[in-house]
Amino acid sequence: MIGDREADAVIGFRHELGLSGIIDVHTHFMPERVMRKVWEYFDSAGPLIGRRWPIAYRVDQHARLATLREFGVRAFTSLAYPHKPEMASWLNDWTADFAARTPDCLHTATFYPEPDATRYVRTAIDSGARIFKSHIQVGDYDPLDRQLSEVWDMLSQARIPVLIHCGSGPAPGRFTGPGPIEHLLRRFPRLRLIVAHMGMPEYREFLDIAQRYDQVYLDTTMAFTDFIEAKDPFPCDERARLAEVGERILFGSDFPNIPYPYSHALHGLRRLELGDGWLRAVCHDNAARLFELS
Repeated sequence: MIGDREADAVIGFRHELGLSGIIDVHTHFMPERVMRKVWEYFDSAGPLIGRRWPIAYRVDQHARLATLREFGVRAFTSLAYPHKPEMASWLNDWTADFAARTPDCLHTATFYPEPDATRYVRTAIDSGARIFKSHIQVGDYDPLDRQLSEVWDMLSQARIPVLIHCGSGPAPGRFTGPGPIEHLLRRFPRLRLIVAHMGMPEYREFLDIAQRYDQVYLDTTMAFTDFIEAKDPFPCDERARLAEVGERILFGSDFPNIPYPYSHALHGLRRLELGDGWLRAVCHDNAARLFELS
């Protein structure tokens, strides 16, 4: 667990920017037995991880919530995701209940290509889901799977963002990379996608996509940190484009499953030297506008 001074570092960052709070679009809350399985996978440095990955905030759910609130995170997500069929529906039941008793959590849902997907996604939309999670790498599915056609159409019509792990980091999958996402957006050009991890390591390609489709956002999760820069550095010659699409970049942390202090993710953004206005937009204002948070 990170020490007590960590809260001071995050609060200090906010105060320097004049922010009363941070909006973190990429946090994980899920049933405890599922979270434990996720941590076991990280501990084993499984094939989708590929290296040692200590969990910095390995505490119970109550303590994790208290930590985010002490940091001043005013809104966050409960990104849960299935790795097999017949899992998404009961995860959605759990995240709906979690959101109902956790008012600062954006009601989050998920899906998987399976015959029942249309039904439970419609249920989640009707019950007030604000954001969906799609994990192409862990789920090992093609986003163009026919069983998801109605799902994408519903989400496009409802204008509900989908936070999608589609880049090929930390390890490539059969369906990761920009190609499948380009095809998906050609079919559903009004679909709101939030590309997780800035699309790493295909940063350039996903910046291209964001500039072609004005409903595509990028989240900063783990990007620009020492942990990622050592293996998949963001190209220095693309830094100017971060300013060009600055209104569609959203702060994400991957809390609690990060191998460094929360404040280091914020420090990584500051050392880009893109200005306080850019930082305020990324850490709060862009997400506040997207999710209509007053």
